[in-house]
Amino acid sequence: MVPESVVNELENQLQSKEFKLNSLLEVTRAINYNKPVSEILDIYNFILREQLGIRKFVLYNHQEKWQIITKVGVKGKIKDINIERDILKFKDITVIESSYKKSLNNFDVIIPVFHKEEPLAYLFVNGILDDAPDNKQAFENLNFIQTLTNIIVVAIENKRLANESIKQQRVRQELEVASEMQRLLFPSQLPSNSKIDISAKYLSHHKVSGDYYDYIRLNKDEFIVCIADVSGKGISAAMLMANFQATVRTIFNVQRPTLEDLVLDLNDKVFTSAKGEKFITFFIAEYNSKTRQLKYINAGHNWPILIRNKDSQFLNKGCIGLGMLEELPFIESDTVTIKNNTTIVLYTDGVVELENATEEQFETDRLTKIVQSFYPLSMEDLNEIVFSKLDDWRGKKNYVDDTAILSCRIF
Repeated sequence: MVPESVVNELENQLQSKEFKLNSLLEVTRAINYNKPVSEILDIYNFILREQLGIRKFVLYNHQEKWQIITKVGVKGKIKDINIERDILKFKDITVIESSYKKSLNNFDVIIPVFHKEEPLAYLFVNGILDDAPDNKQAFENLNFIQTLTNIIVVAIENKRLANESIKQQRVRQELEVASEMQRLLFPSQLPSNSKIDISAKYLSHHKVSGDYYDYIRLNKDEFIVCIADVSGKGISAAMLMANFQATVRTIFNVQRPTLEDLVLDLNDKVFTSAKGEKFITFFIAEYNSKTRQLKYINAGHNWPILIRNKDSQFLNKGCIGLGMLEELPFIESDTVTIKNNTTIVLYTDGVVELENATEEQFETDRLTKIVQSFYPLSMEDLNEIVFSKLDDWRGKKNYVDDTAILSCRIF
């Protein structure tokens, strides 16, 4: 006959295994049904508190930074535990004998959770060693809690990654729309005739651009050329530029402002949109073919080069970049008389700041010499040669910025 103590032990083992199996099934069912994190944590808390009798525990989880995602039986904030500094050294379940950290002395066991050798969570528990009938039972419970916690935090991490993936997909869709909008705002055709020859070439470092150029026909005798570059990188900078492009086009579609009024209006709009965190450098020129006068304002942009034969000058009069300050402290325009067969080259800093293998920049002098050397060519061919020279200059290095050039010859 089997002793009663052995029967009781077997029954306890069976009940324990059944409880653990049911607990795991309940948790995995909630995960598979894509229940919210709060509901999954409620189930986890219930298992530890009500079914295992743990009255005090805290679970830290790493999501960009270490933070408490659930706690039971602990009041107030835990201020003296720094996971990075104090806890990462624990790789296995560890009994806390005593600690100089006051908060740690409120617990008796640290249960670490690793996934692919990366620490995901640390569970601090109190009372589990006292309540267990023997060391074997306590050890089995700790291992079960570690397994259960592992399942919980990996599920939370997967949810976080899934949400991040959804956000990234949404961002990609928004970028597609912004990219298409920008593409439509760039001039689809540039004139090449007996009066003017305009051509542009552009390489975008990202899907949405931080550079902008434009040609706007005002009437049969007058036109606008402009170029701009936004400070900083990333989606917010590109979206600011996309809005800027649309604003410039809209203004000229509904009115004919002076260049001074236009720049003041644009400065106000950029400052309001970017709140002083970003700014836009901008060059705009207005040409009248009857008077052969070119009026321009350079708002902190790379100086366009005006070349006739071997003579060159920079178009550098204007003001600071748009959006740097709420009000422009000064603004200056300049007017240049354009002689026959004059070339004007507008470009962004991606051209002159391109580095070679020794981190030397291309610089404006090299660009000027190229334009002077290939002066007789069409503007399209000139731009191709400039980019060919840029490719030779960078060698195996990649372009690290948006790069744009707009060349205009006035006959």
